[in-house]
Amino acid sequence: MYQALYRQYRPKNFQQLLGQDHITTILKNQVRNGNIGHAYLFSGTRGTGKTSAAKIFSRAVNCLESTDGNPCNKCENCKEILEDNSMDVIEMDAASNRGIDDIRELRDRVVYPPARIKYKIYIVDEVHMLTREAFNALLKTLEEPPKHLIFILATTAPEKLPQTILSRCQRFDFRRIPTKDIIYNMENILKDLDIQVEDEVLSLIARNSDGAMRDSLSLLDQCISYGGDLIKYEDAIELLSITNKDLIFDLVDNIKERNIENALNTINNIIQDGKDIEQFIKDIVNHFRNLMIAKTTKKPENIIEISHMETYIEQSKSMNIDYILKSLDILTAADSQVKWSPNPRIILEMATIKLVNLHEELPLVERVRRLEEGFTPKNKENRKTSPISKAIIKDKKTKKTAQKKSDEEKTKESKPEKSAIIDDGKEISLYTIKKEWPNIMDQIKSQKMRVYALLIEGEVVDFSNNLLTIGYPEKFGFHQQAICNQNNKNFVEDIISNYLKKKIEIKSIIKMNIKDKETENIDTDKTVQEVVDFFGEDMVEIE
Repeated sequence: MYQALYRQYRPKNFQQLLGQDHITTILKNQVRNGNIGHAYLFSGTRGTGKTSAAKIFSRAVNCLESTDGNPCNKCENCKEILEDNSMDVIEMDAASNRGIDDIRELRDRVVYPPARIKYKIYIVDEVHMLTREAFNALLKTLEEPPKHLIFILATTAPEKLPQTILSRCQRFDFRRIPTKDIIYNMENILKDLDIQVEDEVLSLIARNSDGAMRDSLSLLDQCISYGGDLIKYEDAIELLSITNKDLIFDLVDNIKERNIENALNTINNIIQDGKDIEQFIKDIVNHFRNLMIAKTTKKPENIIEISHMETYIEQSKSMNIDYILKSLDILTAADSQVKWSPNPRIILEMATIKLVNLHEELPLVERVRRLEEGFTPKNKENRKTSPISKAIIKDKKTKKTAQKKSDEEKTKESKPEKSAIIDDGKEISLYTIKKEWPNIMDQIKSQKMRVYALLIEGEVVDFSNNLLTIGYPEKFGFHQQAICNQNNKNFVEDIISNYLKKKIEIKSIIKMNIKDKETENIDTDKTVQEVVDFFGEDMVEIE
């Protein structure tokens, strides 16, 4: 009968238990010095070696020829425990034996000494699943255990254990296993099995195991069954439902360019290929995490172990850290929602649209710069891409060049001609300008989008002696200064003057304490205008 890799290659001694040196050193010293405790708590995330450590420790304390705190795995006691034939090493699953009656039965049996070996050992897995009554029944035994008894409690949720239990155990917290240790272990296993593997496959598996050796070996088991004597990178991606990194790079580029149609089409193609949506979101989260590290550290390779680090560094240059952090907020929220959603595709598409709209929340200087210059990621063509990706990039460049020429021609056509402004002699109030301002803004928008973007953040606050004052909140200081540029100022004055048939000049200010005055002026102008509208312009004289 075939045995899974994680069972077949379970660590046999403390040296083989990778990534937990802070624990194995203590346990070996205790065995070597005969300083054995009566109760141990092994806590940590899944697949980090808790049960393996408990089995090694149970053999080490009973080994007849222990060496440097390690079991020999050759003596009679070690063999008996290795083969699960020992009556004195009992493994319990607290998830299925969680009631008070189960613990009472255990408590009645522990008083009997071991039949063949020195210590009777109880390994209780997922101990946090015990009921409160069961914990209370166990407490007395932990408090005053027989000399021949050792309890090893294992859990992924130590915070659920009562303090009375925690205080009576030696606690060891198992860490996530480093990626390099997981890769090292898989390399040794494949060498032993005489199986070839393409570059990046093991790194891909290790990154998707979340620091759990058991998970990585389960994934490797699948890849071996799929690929046989040669595990290919593309096969691993297909099998693990992981998205090719080139597609994710292109998707992020589309998001940054605000090309929502291409972004949604990419998502549709990935889903049509059968990729798991939940895994896809995790891949994007991991991608933005890599961008964050590449953006904020001088040597990102010390923190993340990925190939082609330069591609992440290059893409991160086109983003500011605030954008990356806000993107991670959106994606991690989507990751938590998609698990419970009946339609996970909608969650993914909503998150993508939110990422596109993050452009609106960029710092003000960056927003105006991008409006003026247009935004294209720098040196994107230098990134290592497939021939298809290069063809897409070339096609995008051709389209952008044609679009630029078309825009220039439209700009020339729409550029307002200088004309003499005919003053119709009518008085204009602040209320009238406020009323007509949306129409004026529409004309500006149709002719110069860049100026419209600067002006939209301000508002009309005063009008006297043909001088129109536009006020900006303090946080839009850059817009206020930019609209004062002589070319922008002349353009706006010309549009307003032609529309209102009166020579109008503008000035821009930062709004402070002008709200009361502004409201008063508007109310007065509105009242006067209502009188004019009711009695007629010829019947009303304004002093």
